[in-house]
Amino acid sequence: MNTFNKIYKATRIWILLIVMLTLPYWIPNKYYLQIANLGLIFAILTMSLNIIAGYTGLFSVGFIAFYGIGAYTSAIVTTTLGWPVPVGFLLAGIVSSLMSLPLSIPTMRLKGMYFAVATLAFGEIMYQIFVNWTSVTGGTKGIKGIPSPILFGTSFRSNEKYFYLIFAILVIMILLTRNLINSRTGRAMLAIRENDIAAEAMGVNVPIYKLIAFMISTFFAGIAGALYVHMVRYVSPESFVNAESSAVLAMMVVGGIGSIPGAILGGFGLTLLPEFMRFLGNIRLVLYGAAIVAIIILAPKGLGGLIEWIDGVLCGKIKPGVSKEKTISANEEMK
Repeated sequence: MNTFNKIYKATRIWILLIVMLTLPYWIPNKYYLQIANLGLIFAILTMSLNIIAGYTGLFSVGFIAFYGIGAYTSAIVTTTLGWPVPVGFLLAGIVSSLMSLPLSIPTMRLKGMYFAVATLAFGEIMYQIFVNWTSVTGGTKGIKGIPSPILFGTSFRSNEKYFYLIFAILVIMILLTRNLINSRTGRAMLAIRENDIAAEAMGVNVPIYKLIAFMISTFFAGIAGALYVHMVRYVSPESFVNAESSAVLAMMVVGGIGSIPGAILGGFGLTLLPEFMRFLGNIRLVLYGAAIVAIIILAPKGLGGLIEWIDGVLCGKIKPGVSKEKTISANEEMK
């Protein structure tokens, strides 16, 4: 390993951290800063979906419903009940997680398309509740006047300060997700993803671990929903249609299924990309779709796999022009 590889390996995390901490100062336009905040929120939501789909193999097509449940929960308790915003954040995660039980318990034995259709139906049910339960959700008018978070006497009303709040929660989620995947529970989830029949034969309680994965992922989705409504300070059902679930699925696939860096890049990148292409008019939608297809074709493992390969090359673990699999095989033969 040469000097450059050693320096890069020792400083890469710190450089990335400095870039993220100074990012608000690089974006003078408040509108684009708010889009960046929204991108970080979708990165959290994509990571949430990755827990259930990427690590457990259960593709939820109506996952946006739990994002909406968290959003409405925090909006209602902070406006109607007047509770503190931090309590609203916590309840958003808890209520979203508990609301996953009516869906997850009856569907834990379902697989593939059958599970996807069940979650799609649940997403549509929740959307109709958001629209028609007007006494609680405000119906199509939504809920206005949602307060901004205040923590330790500091208001996070400005986009600059709100960026750091979202980033802090994203970092916490990254650490928790890494610990989860490296734990016994995480290994059981990965075994279920690879082959649930073999996992069950090895003593893994498949329905229980699927339920655990679902509750953890929906907890974080609820937190993401709370972050969204307290940023825009308004919530309405149009933000939680099933089409948004498809967008989050696209973010996960483009980023890389089962990849933490990929989930962040997919959620953040695909949120910003349409905005930067807005000057192209309606043609941007065609180019946006073409860009997604190109990424999937050119990087089958997603942006996360591409980033991990580049990181391996810069660290000296992978030789340029040689795939990761070939490098591992060569190392094993040398041993």
